[in-house]
Amino acid sequence: MYFKPSIKLTVILLALALVFIRLGLWQMDRKTEKQELFDQFGNAQVMPLQQAIQTESRFARVEAYGRYDPERHVLLDNKILNGRAGVHALTPFILSDGTHLLVNRGWLPMPADRRTLPAVPTDNRFRTIRGILNRPPAGGPQVGDADVLVQDRWPQLVTYFELDSIQAALGTALDPWVLQLDERDESGFAGRQWRAAVMGPEVHGAYALQWFSLALASLVIWLTLSVRRARPDSPAPGN
Repeated sequence: MYFKPSIKLTVILLALALVFIRLGLWQMDRKTEKQELFDQFGNAQVMPLQQAIQTESRFARVEAYGRYDPERHVLLDNKILNGRAGVHALTPFILSDGTHLLVNRGWLPMPADRRTLPAVPTDNRFRTIRGILNRPPAGGPQVGDADVLVQDRWPQLVTYFELDSIQAALGTALDPWVLQLDERDESGFAGRQWRAAVMGPEVHGAYALQWFSLALASLVIWLTLSVRRARPDSPAPGN
């Protein structure tokens, strides 16, 4: 046997290996970013709501006093809980100074026929709520036309969170924040075990391992195909 790599094969497999390594390194960078995000979530401080907003303290544990808007709810579609399709119910919370803050009250099931929207039981009594201050939910690339919200039909179903559209429909300004309601609050619904992100750092680590494994496999394939068996009636190379 002798080692005689094909130039074409070498170029192809080396290029693949470099691509796989680059993707693995990118996933390692994402793992580091996610770990920092989860650390920020876990180490967030308790602070007054207005201070948290002014200092842009994402994940701050805050409390707010006011009342829910009992009628106007934005239902954010395509939220899965335990394998079942549903929505996140976002309800304006009117603070004591008259300003509004959107509250994510958790998950509600979506009817199978989707011809009706889930009820969002809400009273308008004054109360203190607690939760996590977070940026509005961001979706992936938007496919199709943007959702059109109107002022006289509630609740309304949306596929993507668009702050400007929601503000226009509510007729009031909103800070670019959402309060994720504490899971112990009785005014909320299911699925309020909030996390810093859906995908944890360990998932990116697993993806990185897969890409590095593919890079290694590419090199093994190159070595295997480059080793050739000499024909019995042919002299060995160099003779």
